[in-house]
Amino acid sequence: MKKDIIIIGAGGVGRVVAFKCAAQTETFGRILLASRTKSKCDEIKDAIGDDRISTAAIDAMDTPALVKLIKDFGADLVIHVALPYQDLAIMDACLEARVHYLDTANYEPEDEAKFEYKWQWAYQDKYRDADIMALLGCGFDPGVTSIFTAYAAKHYFDEIQYLDIVDCNAGDHGHPFATNFNPEINIREVTQKGKYWENGQWVETEPHQFMKKLTYPGIGPKNSYLIYHEELESLVKNFPTIKRARFWMTFSDEYLTHLRVIQNIGMANIAPIDYEGQQIVPIQFLKAVLPDPKSLGVNYKGWTSIGCRIRGLKDGKERTLYIYNNTDHEVAYKETGTQGVSYTTGVPAMIGAKMMMTGQWMKAGVFNVEEFNPDPFMEALNNNGLPWKVEQDIDLEL
Repeated sequence: MKKDIIIIGAGGVGRVVAFKCAAQTETFGRILLASRTKSKCDEIKDAIGDDRISTAAIDAMDTPALVKLIKDFGADLVIHVALPYQDLAIMDACLEARVHYLDTANYEPEDEAKFEYKWQWAYQDKYRDADIMALLGCGFDPGVTSIFTAYAAKHYFDEIQYLDIVDCNAGDHGHPFATNFNPEINIREVTQKGKYWENGQWVETEPHQFMKKLTYPGIGPKNSYLIYHEELESLVKNFPTIKRARFWMTFSDEYLTHLRVIQNIGMANIAPIDYEGQQIVPIQFLKAVLPDPKSLGVNYKGWTSIGCRIRGLKDGKERTLYIYNNTDHEVAYKETGTQGVSYTTGVPAMIGAKMMMTGQWMKAGVFNVEEFNPDPFMEALNNNGLPWKVEQDIDLEL
């Protein structure tokens, strides 16, 4: 039986999710695309050209209005690909309407740049008692990187001890400075203090304090900086043998220079200021003047390369594994009209929704993706535009 879904968010990721879900005609029936700005939804609907898609305007923070929308439409699942600080309001709406929930990024308070799963994990009993499921962090990172780890644990290791998640965007969009997803969230993410797990505790670092030049397949060496990323929290919880877990992301010197200037002049601030009698948030104003991430795809060239470099034990012997995906920005744009960063986030969201709606991943409660069987998801990645590769027993450079 086909399932009816609501997609909340009409940015680049929402566009990819809509394109990919519409293509899964055997799984999904009606699709409602909802956003604060209905015209953005209409634009995506017109680009896809599928009469199963309808659109609506919704303020995702207005839980009663969202409950009404969910019930009126008769949704089986809500896919949330808007802003992280809307997570709890949408989870509340799904709980009241008794429908399943999926997102791609964990909750982040609007007034504090802080990643933490505790707010969403706290819904475990409520969702279990309501006999509905919430799937958290089903993008690429978080998401596929966690599934890569689970796949490695199932098929290649008896014990994972060291995990390094590496994220390289070697693309060129032709702008002096732009972010690959929502600028407000992107800049908050990469300017906060770093953090990694080692020997049973979190170690905090200054932003971009540690850099390593890592070599990425088909791309070459790139300066990679240690930052904190949310999947580390769930992975060290669900794989307690991990002794150290880190996350590395590439930034060009030019990008970091722009970022420092933005911080130094106060434009990265998230606290409201008074401007000519009006309250404005500097980073939200900055978002309004930077290029819209979904507009970058038309000129984007190059590749992303994201994966997991793992060291651990198999049959009492140490072994290494590198599992990764490379995505071509131009290929992503040709298929969905978006750049590769949106593509690598949107495709896994569709796959996670399919896993839930077909019953392959389904149980009541709140879960991270690595808590399920990774095999069908890994197969679906290969079949839906995100093929992956495995390299065994190599020098991991870390």
